Amino acid sequence: MPTVSANGVELHYVQEGAGDDVLLLCGLGDDWTAWEAQVGPLAERYRVTVVDNRGVGLSSLPDGAFTVADMAADAIALCDAIGISSAHVMGFSMGGAIGQELAIARPDLARSLVLVGTWAYSDRMFRNFIESSIYFAGLADDGEKFLMYFLGTTYSHAVWEDGRIDTFARAFLDHPHPQDIEAFQRTARAILDHDTRDRLGAIAAPTLVVYGEEDIICPPRHSREIASLIPGARLVGVPEQAHQPFQEGPAAFNELVLRFWG
Repeated sequence: MPTVSANGVELHYVQEGAGDDVLLLCGLGDDWTAWEAQVGPLAERYRVTVVDNRGVGLSSLPDGAFTVADMAADAIALCDAIGISSAHVMGFSMGGAIGQELAIARPDLARSLVLVGTWAYSDRMFRNFIESSIYFAGLADDGEKFLMYFLGTTYSHAVWEDGRIDTFARAFLDHPHPQDIEAFQRTARAILDHDTRDRLGAIAAPTLVVYGEEDIICPPRHSREIASLIPGARLVGVPEQAHQPFQEGPAAFNELVLRFWG
């Protein structure tokens, strides 16, 4: 699997398809497989690249503290290294925060922007959730129980009731390259101070903001705020889905995004 040295990090990425570029950015604790239901369908029309953020999957984790802006710089350096000059950029959760920083830092690179279940400002309530997750990750003596705690905020009631949660959990538990606790905690700390509210107005790329109406981690107010601050942004709420609608209803989500890019 390909890796490149970019911005002082060994970054692993997956690339499929041909055509205009699409760059997919992952959330906290997730590698490229989080987008697995998107890569194939989108690659029928585009060249799709998914990057593993530093410290997850097969990407390295440098010493020292880092920020969301640093992870955006990683993605930018990867694009420069592999010849992506302009891309439809799509990120979920932390990946959406990275996408915001990328579009602000390199407007020439972000041809369009899709932000899914993300936030512009780490307010007190959000910070409490992240800090609690950092704390409980350090205490956990059972990886599966901590995972189920975290997934309890990630997916909708329907996913738990119909049993899909077991499939999602099994995929995490069987992952050949799981993120270790230290990497999770360090990455979680990186997002505590994310704040782009005073800079989102500079984004000129066409932007689609998507949220699940049952999202607990990033409730709809976060998406409404982002859409109000990015000129011309389109806001779409998905009923009966939560933090990751691209996994809960991938076919409908892919159709939504393809229509937007079209």
